[in-house]
Amino acid sequence: MATVRIALANLPYAAAPDESVTLAHDAIAAAADRRADVICFPECYVPGYRGLGHHPPPPDAAFLDRAWSSIAEAAANASVAVVLGTERLVNGGTRISALVVDRDGTVLGFQDKVQLDPSEEATYAAGSERRVFTSGPLTFGISICHEGWRYPETVRWPARQGAQVVFHPHFHQAEAGSYRPSAFADPANTFHEKAALCRAAENTCFFATVNYASAGSPTTSAVIRPDGTVLTWQPYGRPGLLVADLDLDEATRLLASRCKAIS
Repeated sequence: MATVRIALANLPYAAAPDESVTLAHDAIAAAADRRADVICFPECYVPGYRGLGHHPPPPDAAFLDRAWSSIAEAAANASVAVVLGTERLVNGGTRISALVVDRDGTVLGFQDKVQLDPSEEATYAAGSERRVFTSGPLTFGISICHEGWRYPETVRWPARQGAQVVFHPHFHQAEAGSYRPSAFADPANTFHEKAALCRAAENTCFFATVNYASAGSPTTSAVIRPDGTVLTWQPYGRPGLLVADLDLDEATRLLASRCKAIS
């Protein structure tokens, strides 16, 4: 039996890009203190998501390069693999992405957001490819925000490629008059957290969803077992690390492997 400990960084939106890097460093160190093997951050945590009332400075390739290098150094110092929600500039366009760094500080690559929300299309460019990553005994994929909730194939594809867990960095904050949940997957809430249960159960893999910490947040960070039950979840709006031990033998990926394409 292989057990991997993951940490989900349920952190507030940073006041400035430099602060987002500082908070990421602190979270990586805290994950090491709790003996986590990998930590995942919310969508575009560095430098911060562009939209929903937030306006970080214009995309800056030099800043991103410095931030990524410092995060890779922090990963190596802590011996913790990192899935960093970020953005990157590709062919003049800004993509929502996740940087993946192994426990020794080696940059394993990026997973860009392929399925954009319509509201994002004026700000971000879509990616076009998917991949899986391996760190120690763990193989994992990444499905970012909107695509993980609304496009099941973005989770099924990495599961079919061997991913035992699919990380789901997202950003979801309260709107005026919206429902304020106090329990995960509350039937009175929106579909989003119920979709998280489905993504795990329909693929027989773990699904780890991570949000920013904000007052009244309609979704929170959580880890869903391969049978679609909740392993653990973070209290709504409370900053901190959500840590969970995953028995990788549970992630058989049986249902994902049996899915046949429909012509």
